[in-house]
Amino acid sequence: MALESTSLLKVGLVLLLAAQVLPSVSGCNGGFYERMINDICLAKFKSDMAGLDPGLWCSWPHTTEIYEGLTNCTYQVALRVDCFWPNQIVDRFFMQVHRVYFHDCALTGRLLHDPPIGILAPFIAVPVLITLLMTSLVVWRSKRTEGVL
Repeated sequence: MALESTSLLKVGLVLLLAAQVLPSVSGCNGGFYERMINDICLAKFKSDMAGLDPGLWCSWPHTTEIYEGLTNCTYQVALRVDCFWPNQIVDRFFMQVHRVYFHDCALTGRLLHDPPIGILAPFIAVPVLITLLMTSLVVWRSKRTEGVL
């Protein structure tokens, strides 16, 4: 019995050690991935944005192709270095890109707006009318007591 528990303990320790060592050997190397997206993707993005007038940086039609290229580049690099995408490194990377290039952009084009009145009015009027109809039906029914008792 003691021999079995000792060997079971040894197997458990080996598995625990393997679980700690193997992910660092075969997993994503975050530092390398971050250097790669900075050296490859960010360099290309900077050069593309330098070719665009800074007054147009907030114009989505002018920057969408450049931004999609940056996004695709970070994805392709993640595939090559066996990293999941998206991940925290990519999140921090894009937050930094937005701080540098898009910090002055207004949200006007991306804010939610109310629908036109022709669509909004039925969604307001129908529940109000049903509520009034049901209230009047309850009041009318409560005044008629002849069939209730």
